[in-house]
Amino acid sequence: MTPHMTPSQFREYGRLVVDWIADYYEQIETYPVLSQVKPGEIRAGLPANPPAQGEPFPDILADVNTLLPGITHWQSPNFFAYFPANASGPAILGDLLSSGLGVQGMLWATSPAATELETHVLDWLVDMLGLPQKFKGNGVLQDTASSASLTALLAARERATNYQTNKQGCDGKLTAYTSTQTHSSVEKAMGIAGMGRANLRLIPTDENFAMRVDALAARVAEDRAAGLTPCFVTATIGTTSSNALDPIRAIGEFCRAEGLWLHVDAAMSGTAALCPEFRYTHDGVELADSYLFNPHKWMFTNFDCNVFFVADHTALINTLSILPEYLKNQATQSGAVYDYRDWHIQLGRRFRSLKLWFVIRHYGVEGLQYHVRQHVALAQQFADWVRAHPDFELAAPAPLNLVCFRHKAGDAFNRALLDNLNQSGELYLTHTVLDGKFTLRMCIGQTNTEERHVRAAWEKICQLAGALA
Repeated sequence: MTPHMTPSQFREYGRLVVDWIADYYEQIETYPVLSQVKPGEIRAGLPANPPAQGEPFPDILADVNTLLPGITHWQSPNFFAYFPANASGPAILGDLLSSGLGVQGMLWATSPAATELETHVLDWLVDMLGLPQKFKGNGVLQDTASSASLTALLAARERATNYQTNKQGCDGKLTAYTSTQTHSSVEKAMGIAGMGRANLRLIPTDENFAMRVDALAARVAEDRAAGLTPCFVTATIGTTSSNALDPIRAIGEFCRAEGLWLHVDAAMSGTAALCPEFRYTHDGVELADSYLFNPHKWMFTNFDCNVFFVADHTALINTLSILPEYLKNQATQSGAVYDYRDWHIQLGRRFRSLKLWFVIRHYGVEGLQYHVRQHVALAQQFADWVRAHPDFELAAPAPLNLVCFRHKAGDAFNRALLDNLNQSGELYLTHTVLDGKFTLRMCIGQTNTEERHVRAAWEKICQLAGALA
């Protein structure tokens, strides 16, 4: 029988793991950014059956190296795909401490520090991002923006029906609204919430891919005339495809007049508001009923870590709270504490605030601002190179750190260019379709990305474009 790992062994093997991670970061630029393996290749190299007897930990750790060919290196400074999921040393160590403590913070009573540190750190973020003061005491950490958006949608559903849908189910008449550029998680949430994906209205956008408020108003009026009940609008600060900025103030004023729940999704671009010069993107957020952003995208806090604020947390509690006998306790019944289990879908919750606390304390506000500004400056430099090149063009405005661009030779050429770039292993880009045209996306937000990486990426793009021409 294999005994449990002793504290002494944990100390020894833990050092091995930390050394392995440190070595990985030192060597990360030597690996192809996008994994080059074929489907099933990694699994084919694994033993068919689990070991009957425990194995030495150094052997287990050594075998992690066999997995590396199947890793797409999200922490590579040459990762420019999707939106970043950037990590940092303090975040990793904070996450390690969270795992070591093994806290299940579903109730205040199950670990008061987990609840109170979370509330405190999120109140810090209200000030750090220049968000409305109404969000203080109304913040909660979730795993992802998808979960937070679903939570907001459920609260909007209940508010619109005076909290009757939880008891009686949906009647098929509740409608929600997003732009055509809004993240697909809202459509998924409509199905999960029982409101039906067919009742999600995709609102057209303007020439900058931002939601048209006149089109929103027209569709809401049309649905009301048809006997439906509009209840929820998602506005986005930095859409996934193009980093488009919806006109939050105009949408918010319309939602207030119509009694609609306004949810603001700033998953990636919310981090930019750490810098006062980028807070114009948040104009009108004070009109929102809920707001989210992901520190795990651009604030150097490893996945998963979503920050979700509401104007009034009682809407979440009234929507989500169920109190069986085995969860009752004196602190909860006093009404003096937050039980975050009532603020999201799941019951259990990790001590996520530790890694966020470590990041903020390690970098400080000014350190975080510096790195965000560097990424934006690099993206703007890249956009300038695109503008100056006779064969390339920008496909959308580039207000922050995402540049959407394409070669003028057309869709087939751009597809081939993207495939060749990613197969090279030297960088990783992803694509979207804007105005019906295949478009490359260059997102600059990885923790260790520097000018040399961005310049090398542009040179590789130009080199392969020249070879394909």
